[in-house]
Amino acid sequence: MAPTSTMTVIAITEPGGPEVLAEATRPIPTPGPRDLLIEVHAAGVNRPDALQRLGAYPPPPGAPDWPGLEVAGIVTACGAETSRFTPGDRVMALLPGGGYGEACVVAEGNALPIPQGLSMVEAAAVPETFFTVWHNVFERGRLERGETFLVHGGASGIGTTAIQLGRVFGATVLATVGSEEKCEAVRALGATTAINYRDSDFVEAALAATKGRGVDLILDMVGGDYLNRNLQVAAEDGRIVQIAFLKGAHCEIDASLLMRKRLTLTGSTLRNRPVEVKAALARGLETNVWPFLASGAARPVIEAVYPLAQAAEAHRHLDRDHVGKIVLTMPCAE
Repeated sequence: MAPTSTMTVIAITEPGGPEVLAEATRPIPTPGPRDLLIEVHAAGVNRPDALQRLGAYPPPPGAPDWPGLEVAGIVTACGAETSRFTPGDRVMALLPGGGYGEACVVAEGNALPIPQGLSMVEAAAVPETFFTVWHNVFERGRLERGETFLVHGGASGIGTTAIQLGRVFGATVLATVGSEEKCEAVRALGATTAINYRDSDFVEAALAATKGRGVDLILDMVGGDYLNRNLQVAAEDGRIVQIAFLKGAHCEIDASLLMRKRLTLTGSTLRNRPVEVKAALARGLETNVWPFLASGAARPVIEAVYPLAQAAEAHRHLDRDHVGKIVLTMPCAE
């Protein structure tokens, strides 16, 4: 990193559309005793960033006020109490905010080494989705080999990750998407059943695919009326994990289905969790998932890459049909 005390970031000038994102200058942060300073080469663009831009998802206390939940780059400085990484190491990291900038500070436990063979752009597309999927699908959802797994929003960053990890861990994966092109994309990633929700009822399609049994685990980011339909399609003793609610957070449910089928309905958010919780997730990922990234059995799906200065256009792309992740690159990587 050039010897300067300031850096360029993408700030939110006021709540609103992509046009409110603008370049700004901020001091380069100073790492605390247990932190790393990272020269950012690439940063992932995620739906929570757009919510923050709209004023609907503020950063947690102490986090930078500019968006960005995941980065990849080079360690340039280490706090006195860090022990694993040293300057020059290639890392990716999960952040509470502040990824849209030329540098960031992160707790050492929330950073991970970049597996051999992954580019900086690919690595920047990993943390937010892989942390989310690992926690919700495998820890909360308890997905096991041989089970059936329904992924809503299968073409999203979360969806493409969940499909691949479900496949490599031995589940039969079903996915809902909004076009025939996306059906082809999710099949290529490992979904054995792709359901176009625009011309099919996913309840009927999933029940047909499972010969009426239903699915063991459902990962849902849609919400609204999907919740009752998830209850209908879940198998006995099935689990439903809610991670977002694009169609709304409120609905009436048929609790008798929950009871008769002995279903588990749960959900989570990640951004506000303590760094210690995220560090435990990082250890689980490195042990269980990193070998699949290193071998190429699982890979982040990249839809588009934009330079940092075009963050507004990246957010416009996020609102259009896409498959996988959108990534920003920093001037140092150009």
